[in-house]
Amino acid sequence: MNAKIGSRKNPKRTNLATVVPLSTPFVLFVDPSSACNFRCTFCPTGDLALLKSINRFQGTLKLADFEKIVNDVRQFEVPIKVLRLYKDGEPFVNKNLAEMIGIAKESTCFEAIDTTTNGALLTHEKSEKIVSAGIDLINISIDGLDSAQFLKFAKAKIDFDKFLENIKYLYSIRGRCKIVIKTTKEIIGNDRVSEFYDTFGEMCDQIGIENTSPCWPDFDVEERMGITITEGLYGNEILEQTACPYLFYSMSVNSDMKASACFVDWSRDLIIGDVRTNSLVEIWDSKEMNAHRLAHLSGKRDLHDTCGNCGQISHCGPDSIEESISEIVFRFRSSGRFDGLEETMRKVGYSEKYNQRKLIPVTGL
Repeated sequence: MNAKIGSRKNPKRTNLATVVPLSTPFVLFVDPSSACNFRCTFCPTGDLALLKSINRFQGTLKLADFEKIVNDVRQFEVPIKVLRLYKDGEPFVNKNLAEMIGIAKESTCFEAIDTTTNGALLTHEKSEKIVSAGIDLINISIDGLDSAQFLKFAKAKIDFDKFLENIKYLYSIRGRCKIVIKTTKEIIGNDRVSEFYDTFGEMCDQIGIENTSPCWPDFDVEERMGITITEGLYGNEILEQTACPYLFYSMSVNSDMKASACFVDWSRDLIIGDVRTNSLVEIWDSKEMNAHRLAHLSGKRDLHDTCGNCGQISHCGPDSIEESISEIVFRFRSSGRFDGLEETMRKVGYSEKYNQRKLIPVTGL
């Protein structure tokens, strides 16, 4: 097997307490498409009735809008470390994906560009275009080891042999692009682990099996899949956290140009601005974004209907800022960013009416 078995999590992490407030986010999520060709049981985007009930935009990001995003990024003080061209849907649904990668690459505003795909829409031509455009990393999520499993979990009819051939071709022309393949044990089953590695181990640079996690707020993946989750995404211990670290180094732009404070905001309850009318620089340091930060640092995450029901930071092993909360608060208060945000916190959804979990008391505020 050519591929290295490993976790997608980058082990080289920056101590946020030493660098925040950041004038430029480390990571920018931009969603090429909020629509998907799959109807996965474990993903909100797969439930069309659910999306219709909240009137979520289902469509692709316009090329002109993406150009506006890149022009906004030029205003930041330094390049963004990673542009992640995915969020809610399947990136290859957008016919302009390769052109977007090329525009971002030529801008030199990003140190790296990656995407995550289910791989079903890959063709030789699409692979050639995105590799030529300069993408740095492609994560491929595998939703079955045969056509029957794809139909069961993704509700999609797949020619599995053709699916494999397209991935193999992508790997053969990848150049400097890193190919990572991953699946979850709940999909393939414990009895087919060796088959997974044997099937895909020669088609990627890195490979791994993860656990299903309840990362989507207000979306009961255990009930929908009929499973019980006992460990984190990477086999890590499940640890409750007071404050979400993502708020301090990343932000997201949805395919309708509305900006979200967090990439798991599938329901659009964490909107902090509109990139059509505001610049990304303004949104990154806006009252709305800083209100979310202050609320979390103040131990009020559970007062928000969405943040309080999110399993991303407890199950998926991101950075932890628990031991640095007082220092981070001091840095933000010294910069004046937390002045007069009480009303804004209520405006963006932190209300005493909602409280499910008891969090660790926070001092130093």
